[in-house]
Amino acid sequence: MGTLVGHVAPGFGFLLIGLWHLFNHIKLHALNTKSYISLPWFPTIKFKYMELLLIMGGCSASIAMELFISPERHQPLDPDWTIPSNHLHNFEHSSISMTFFVYAAFSIILDRMKINPNYHHHLDHDYGLTQLLAAIAFAQELLLFHLHSADHMGPEGQYHLLLQLLILVSLITTLMGIGLPKSFLVSFLRSLSILFQGLWLIVMGIMLWTPDFVPKGCFLHLEEGHQVVRCSGEESLHRAKSLINIQFSWFLIGITVFAVIFYLILLKFYYEKKKSEYVSLTKDLQELQEEEEEEEHHDSSQLGDFDLESRNKKPILLGNANSFLQMGKSFGPIDMER
Repeated sequence: MGTLVGHVAPGFGFLLIGLWHLFNHIKLHALNTKSYISLPWFPTIKFKYMELLLIMGGCSASIAMELFISPERHQPLDPDWTIPSNHLHNFEHSSISMTFFVYAAFSIILDRMKINPNYHHHLDHDYGLTQLLAAIAFAQELLLFHLHSADHMGPEGQYHLLLQLLILVSLITTLMGIGLPKSFLVSFLRSLSILFQGLWLIVMGIMLWTPDFVPKGCFLHLEEGHQVVRCSGEESLHRAKSLINIQFSWFLIGITVFAVIFYLILLKFYYEKKKSEYVSLTKDLQELQEEEEEEEHHDSSQLGDFDLESRNKKPILLGNANSFLQMGKSFGPIDMER
């Protein structure tokens, strides 16, 4: 981090994950309102662990960028193998990425172990342990941003302060999800906070490291190898922080409106889809029932025809038998000579 790309790239990742979770939680709740259970991650159609592998890939790229690509010597240590002051923030940022990497890796391992019959009965099926790993990752992120080694007293500090509020919401809702796996609102808020984290990181990167967007009375200043926004006086600093607060409040309103509209659209879509599937299933059952009734009617009509033929044949046989008896009676006794 500490640059435009360093904030926009991870922000884009958080934004995608948050939007992906928001979509899937709404979909899952719309299709299974009564049996809804929150999930910490969602499989894709083509590949089950796509989300988790993307997290691992993004974290690996972030670690490589912080520790090996960004430093001038392509390694963050001094010649005596100590960590220099200007690279402390690189280790802090990479530690956050490592924690999310651990979460994603163990999520795959735990899910694979559930398939194994030897461990099937010993693992929880509500993803409680996976949720705990996610909570640890958010706690690590919150801790390191709160105790950041960089000087965050200026506008950058205000951006990070508001970012910590979003991380705190993600942490609390993730912990609540362990005890309330059937709560849609908890999952909805967690997804929204992750989405907002990503959006705020993108905004931070653009607003702090694009010269045209630097607040009036402030300027970019090179310190310890990276640029920092500084303000010329207390009035300029106060104005810059106030603008950041207003910006945050506007984004909060915008995301709230987006989330509710997104929820209503998906709810209507999946309700109509569910309704059409129900109507289609009802029609199929009715057609099947009608076919069965027709077959029963056809069988009963054939059975009726068979009974009618049997009844028509019986008098004929009786008539023949009677005539035969009458013929026997008409002949008199015949004396047989021996």
